[in-house]
Amino acid sequence: MKRNKYLFVCFMLLAIMLAGGIFTGLYVNLDGQVRKEREIRVVTSFYPVYIAALNVAGSSPHVVLENLSEPQTGCMHDYQLTPQDMILLSKADLFLVNGGGIENFLAKVGQSYPELVISKASEGLGVLEEENAHVWMDTRLYGGMVQNIAGAFAEADPENAKRYQENADDYCRKVQDLSGQMDKLRKMAQGKPVVIFHEAYAYVAKELGMDVAYCLDLDEERQVSAREVADVMKAISENEVSLVFAEELYGRDMGDAVEAETEADVLYLDALVRGDYQADSYLTAVRRNIEVLGQALETEE
Repeated sequence: MKRNKYLFVCFMLLAIMLAGGIFTGLYVNLDGQVRKEREIRVVTSFYPVYIAALNVAGSSPHVVLENLSEPQTGCMHDYQLTPQDMILLSKADLFLVNGGGIENFLAKVGQSYPELVISKASEGLGVLEEENAHVWMDTRLYGGMVQNIAGAFAEADPENAKRYQENADDYCRKVQDLSGQMDKLRKMAQGKPVVIFHEAYAYVAKELGMDVAYCLDLDEERQVSAREVADVMKAISENEVSLVFAEELYGRDMGDAVEAETEADVLYLDALVRGDYQADSYLTAVRRNIEVLGQALETEE
């Protein structure tokens, strides 16, 4: 009798343990499913959009943020989508791009994933012209990009819209500090002619109130003709240009030629399309640009 009672107790304990394990497993699976359902997968096209989105997302644990291109890729004009890119986009809830003609592959993405929400950060910001939508180069327009991105996050995840807006506002206050510094430089730069060796610097010139006398759009594949070199020198001479904006990576050869043949100073500015994935990396790079600009403009005073 005692043996039967002992076996019964053992059987009940075993049943309770098994039931507990089953229910625990079900709970873990259900909890994992809930977390997965709440997860928002956001993909950005390239570096400046990623950094803006990173600051909007903040520390939100349910946001998975990934960038399509490597941080050193640069501008996206000639970017070709890879099979890995398409797989990444197939899992995304939101695709954040700059827009304005920067990403030439958007039509392909739209055709391949018609349900994917594609949001253009430069929408409504007044790009200078088609294919020159480097709006992140103007700190005021960059602030507009951040706010547009916050709106896109809010639409994708309404429950956390307030958090995204607060993060965007915090970040924009830091960007506005840079705009204030640019406004001080504008007082020294306004009305001055400038030659630029990348179309992105047209936005810097605009923010400073400068007049672009000539644009030679240089990139890694650009072969400069003798005629173009002569045109650059002529523009500098005829417009009494004292400052040239160039990118170190592609503009050094032309910059050396300009400084050898004219009295103009070449300022090498960050085009803000490359960097690390630190949240403050855009701010740090713009501060360096402001320092370079400030030193040159003060010298001319």
